[in-house]
Parts: sequence; C-alpha cells; structure tokens
Amino acid sequence: MMYFAHEMNRAALTPLRLLTSAQSKLLLHSLSPFSRLPGARSLASAYEVFGDLSRRYPKPAFNLHATVCDGEAVDVQEVILKRKPFAQLKQFRRSVTRPDDPRLLIVAPLSGHFASLLRGTVEAMLPDHDVYITDWRDACQVPLSAGDFGLDDYIDYVIDFLNYLGPDTHVLAVCQPVVPVLAATALMAEDRHPATPRSLALMSGPIDARIDPTEPCTLATEHDLAWFKRNLVHPVPAPYPGAMRKVYPGFLQLTGFVNMNLDRHVDAYRELFKSIRDQDTDKVNRHREFYDEYLAVMDLPATYYLDTIERIFQEFHLARGCFRHRGRLVSPSAIRDTALMTIEGGKDDISSPGQTRAAHDLCINVPEHRRVHHLQPDVGHYGVFNGSRWRQAIAPRLKTFIRSA
Repeated sequence: MMYFAHEMNRAALTPLRLLTSAQSKLLLHSLSPFSRLPGARSLASAYEVFGDLSRRYPKPAFNLHATVCDGEAVDVQEVILKRKPFAQLKQFRRSVTRPDDPRLLIVAPLSGHFASLLRGTVEAMLPDHDVYITDWRDACQVPLSAGDFGLDDYIDYVIDFLNYLGPDTHVLAVCQPVVPVLAATALMAEDRHPATPRSLALMSGPIDARIDPTEPCTLATEHDLAWFKRNLVHPVPAPYPGAMRKVYPGFLQLTGFVNMNLDRHVDAYRELFKSIRDQDTDKVNRHREFYDEYLAVMDLPATYYLDTIERIFQEFHLARGCFRHRGRLVSPSAIRDTALMTIEGGKDDISSPGQTRAAHDLCINVPEHRRVHHLQPDVGHYGVFNGSRWRQAIAPRLKTFIRSA
C-alpha cells in the first residue's frame, strides 16, 4: 500500500505544481506587471523550489556525444549491443577506432541510481578505451512475465556480457557490483573461460562489510531479514508494466540517501532559492545538473535486494569463504591470470577504507606484481568515480593499470 499511496500523493500534487509553475513564470516575466510587486522574485523562487522538489525525475541521459582522441574531437554514439529483461549492454562507440585501445566493461551499480550516475567515469575513460556499460532497467518497467531477478542472476548477466565481449576485456566494477563481479570472475577463472577478464578494478564496494562498518552496513545488521521484507519491499502498482512485481522502491532508497546528509541537502535548496531570486543562472544550472541525476532513482527487484542484504551485509558470505552461486562454491583463489586493482576513498561513508582492499586477501593466487591498491585520502564515495579528484588522481592510475595488465 505504501507504493500506491506514494503514487496517489504524487498525482495529487500535479495540479498544484502546474499552478505554481504558471504563477512563477508570471511573477518572473519582465513584461508582467506582477513582476514589479514587492517580494515577487522571492515568491517565484519559492514556487520554483517547490516544483523541483515535487516533480518526477526521469531516467537521465548520458549526453556523451563527443570525446577527444589524439587531440582531435571525435563523435560518440550510444549503441545497445545486447538486451536482457533487467539490463542492456551499451557501447559508447567512437567514430574513430584504434585497435590498441583496451576494451573496458564498466559494471554500474544496481543500487538505486541509474547507470548515468557514472557519466563522469565513462567520460574520463572514453579517450583511451573502447567503453561498454551495464545499463540496468528500473524494475517497475519489467513485466512479471520476465521472471525474477536475484544476486545469482546478476552474476549470470555479468558472465553473459563478458562472454559477448570476448577475451581480453578489462572490467571496472563501481560500488555495489564489486561482490558479484569478483564472484563472476572467480567462476570464469575456475572454468578456464576464454572471456575471463584480463584485469579487474574494484572501486569502493563491500567485499568485506565487517571492516569499519558504515551507516548502511550497521542498518543491515541491526535488523533481521524479515524486517526488510516487511518495511522496505512493496508491490509495484498499476499502470506500470511491472505491476505487482515486488520491489525495493526508488523513493524509499532516495529517502535513505537524503537522510544520510540531510543538512547538506537542505542548505543546497536554500541556496537554490537565493540563486533563482538573485538571477544567478550559473548556480541554478549547476544545482539542477546535480539534482536531476541525484533525484532520479529506480526500483530494485526485491529478490536481488534481499539477497544483497542477507549474503553481503548480514552474513558476509564472500569474505567468509562461503559464497555460493546456484549452489556452487565461489573460490576467489581460482583467479590467477586476471590483474587486480582496488580503489578506495579515504572519506567514503558508504564503503569505508579496507572493505574493498579485502579482495587482495581473497585473491591469493594473483601474482604480487599484478596487484595494485590505491587509497585517495581526500574524497568521499561519489568523488571516487566522479569529479576533479577522479579525473586528476584516480583515472590516470586506473588507465596505467589497465595498460600494464
């Protein structure tokens, strides 16, 4: 009922949002006599902020239409290579191809935000790599007839995409995917699969969530699985294509994201109000560029979400050596020919330092000279894969690692 109530509330606000939007335009237009009234700009700014907070944020586009190769601008086209019910494999195809550029699969997190959250990650790697990404679907858009989706299915998808791309593919897993991607690599290595990744970079994810637990880790251990089922799993209402599918709704995830840094978000919207009032277009655009992405969230399949809570954050299966994929024990020690890099942020409040580095303790048969760990001391979770520190300090190290693998 919570999901249904949320949709009803959103629908009820639509007429008010349309009304305040019209009034805001009337108060801001230079030819309107109302724009000369005292306080007109402040009232219009309040209407604009209300509109931003109450509207529905659609799936953002990557908007990566060009990059620079060897000092020359080249066009980039998004091409969907393989479609599956819960994800599609997307390539950022450059108009100029260079055979020596490494093939890189970026495995985006299925943890609330869309794959476009990694826009900055893709943008930094495009000039020197043939880049692909896992573009996960919003579960409310997937009909029940497509079947269920759990953590084992996630691993199957990764293996299937790697099999499609073929040998010598390098993989970058960002945040949540580090566990299923490491598991997929271990299974492929044990099977001597020809498409086993040539290198594996794991970035800010919970390989061992027992190490210096963060707030999300603590939340998972403070409640049993029944609590998560009872409070956080709800059926998708009509008229969505995925009606009656059980999901962890995006709006509940967003509530958790916002509450972790509530004061910062409140201050951001205070500044938005002032920026609109003072006609500071640059600040308004910067705010909306960030929040158009941040507030666009997707539903997660309930089985996958509960599998992740139980097996990764409550029982720590991979770290304890008892992680299984469809009944088969996963052995990271089987990885021998895949180079390994781990990347962490010193101020990460989602996956604290040490949680990702733990992969080195599991992959004991990767030669020492093919291992790299990088701790970026001055960034939080988001800054590990986006922003200036990512571009200037982390991405160059990652590129060097891939080239040397």
